[in-house]
Amino acid sequence: MPDYGEHEATDDPLQVLRHSTAHLLAAAVVELYPEAKYGIGPAVQDGFYYDFDFGGKSISEADLPAIESRMRRLAQADIPFVHDVLPRKQAIEEFVKRDQIYKLELIHDKVEGDEVSVYRTGEFLDLCRGPHVRSTKDLKAFKLMRVAGAYWRGDEKKPQLTRIYGTAWQTQRELDDYLKFLEEAEKRDHKKLGKDLKLFAVDDRVGPGLPLWLPDGATIRRELERFIVDEELSRGYLHVRTPDVARLDLFRQSGHAQLYSEYMYPAMKFEDGEELELRPVNCPHHIVIYQTELRSYRDLPLRIAEIGNNWRYERSGTLAGMNRVRAFALNDAHIFCTPDQLMDEVKGAIDLALYFSKVLGIDEFSYQLSTRDDVKDKWLGTEEQWEDAQAALAEALESMGQTYKRGVGDAAFYGPKIDFQVRDAHRREFTNSTVQVDFQLPQRFDLEYVAEDGTRKRPVMVHRGAAGAMERLFSYLIERYAGAFPTWLHPTQVVVAAVKDEFNDYAQDVGARLRSSRVRVEVDRRSERLERKIRDAKLKKVPYIAVVGAKEVGTGHVNVQDRMGSKVDMPLESFQEMLNAEIAERRR
Repeated sequence: MPDYGEHEATDDPLQVLRHSTAHLLAAAVVELYPEAKYGIGPAVQDGFYYDFDFGGKSISEADLPAIESRMRRLAQADIPFVHDVLPRKQAIEEFVKRDQIYKLELIHDKVEGDEVSVYRTGEFLDLCRGPHVRSTKDLKAFKLMRVAGAYWRGDEKKPQLTRIYGTAWQTQRELDDYLKFLEEAEKRDHKKLGKDLKLFAVDDRVGPGLPLWLPDGATIRRELERFIVDEELSRGYLHVRTPDVARLDLFRQSGHAQLYSEYMYPAMKFEDGEELELRPVNCPHHIVIYQTELRSYRDLPLRIAEIGNNWRYERSGTLAGMNRVRAFALNDAHIFCTPDQLMDEVKGAIDLALYFSKVLGIDEFSYQLSTRDDVKDKWLGTEEQWEDAQAALAEALESMGQTYKRGVGDAAFYGPKIDFQVRDAHRREFTNSTVQVDFQLPQRFDLEYVAEDGTRKRPVMVHRGAAGAMERLFSYLIERYAGAFPTWLHPTQVVVAAVKDEFNDYAQDVGARLRSSRVRVEVDRRSERLERKIRDAKLKKVPYIAVVGAKEVGTGHVNVQDRMGSKVDMPLESFQEMLNAEIAERRR
């Protein structure tokens, strides 16, 4: 049976319950707002949503309690969910009578044949394949959460509808546990913490999806980049710098202009006919670097790396703090190798991503092998090339003892990829690191190397982002540590606070001594009570507070408090050695 635009049919009891609750929501809305037009209402992770056209009426979260109250009244009424299959003509008549223009569009575009599957819930009728619960009385643990805007069928050229999100569970206890989880997740939300800790800012004058790294955030990013670059250099990568723009013809040659244009900005056109494009990816630039000289098999594998700026036009509705932006710096690399070297290079890229994850504390992730689907005009190359590339990635994962799921249709247009899938504080899944095998761009750019027998042969490319985009990685780390970053990453590693102003000179000496070994120190010279200085440092989640007073001046010691509340008196030299070791070892 065809997809009616909502979801793939499933017998998962929880998904069935959530989809049924979406229908309950729509039934309640239609009762309260008889002129409302309803779109689609699928089950999603942790809940459901339904899209409505309220005919210009503004609906806000202040209206949700009344809608939820009507839902509960309908639930208690024990109204059965009744499945029916109507002749196409009758189904159209039913939705015309109800003036449900979006359902009529779905019948026209999505329903094949002369039969249309519908579900009735009392007077409410929906185009749906089901299945559903037996009755509204089976829906007991639900809550409406928020209101958002959403373009009909995800198309910016179509009307913007009002999307109402909710959550539903099988028991009240599960619902209560989930709401408690959300409360805790909100405390870790990187957008809130980013503002509270002054890590980054977003300003409409700059534009959505274009975050500004504030001094403390920029410090963390700088430490991340140093760590990443140093490790890559130690593993044989060659770091380069390339411009953010290139001639549009370069992206026509790579295929991005044809197959990735929806994410690219309009070209900058000049009077002399030149067209420059903000790059959405780094690979064409790295290919040009490969071609600056003729390569020998002795030069391979050649690993070209860069933390390069990329620009992608993400739709405004998809932007989310630092997690999804329009300008980002990608920890990118392109490995040019012989076919015989391919397996080792793929495994090496996976190993590097695992190392970065271990050091940074990315403890929970899963692998997705993203492959092509059968829509031939979406992909470059032959089916045989794709099968070889997909097999190489699967073999690499399996040889390393890793399990994975498949994401059919999620590949890049030039080749399959391994995606490292992680979740944010709200359990939303996103891709952090990738490893991709590519036979297509070497062919489109006619890449060659001189083989051992003197003939010219084609290299294989491995695209990899071992740590991903700096912005997305940063958003994850903010939430992972709730802003209490490990000492080596924290923008202020130590606050030195004097008990009284008369000890500020010694506090300055302590700060200078620590800075001499590259510790990031703030000396709090304010004429405030010590308790206020300590409280402010803890609000900033600073790892260590070094308190100094008469005793410390006399002994050359510091009284050290960590952000968990532990206190210890120690010689300044010992504290310095402890800090240096913790930072050098990048302890968590």
